[in-house]
Amino acid sequence: MRKTIKYTDYLKESLRDSNEAAEYLNAALETGDLPLFTLALKDVVDALGGGVTQTSHRSHLNRESLYRMLSKKGNPRLTSLHSVIDSLGLEIHITAKKGFTPSHQYSPML
Repeated sequence: MRKTIKYTDYLKESLRDSNEAAEYLNAALETGDLPLFTLALKDVVDALGGGVTQTSHRSHLNRESLYRMLSKKGNPRLTSLHSVIDSLGLEIHITAKKGFTPSHQYSPML
């Protein structure tokens, strides 16, 4: 008989790989749902970062602030988010949206 494992155990094991963790966070970010992203970030903090306490030390953030940031109502500041992402060995990148045309184009005055 094949042994089954819990989804949470599988997820935590998968997220110990930094490439998997990055893809997981990108997928959550692409939804545009900030609470979903913060939940995904908490999963990565637990798996890749060794938990909130260890991540707070490495990111130089207060543990309680990190818990609040990762809560359902969390609204992380960019500086805090960057510190956490960096402490996990990950990076934040901005790319141009495919197929997006701004409503106005810059035209230099002659």
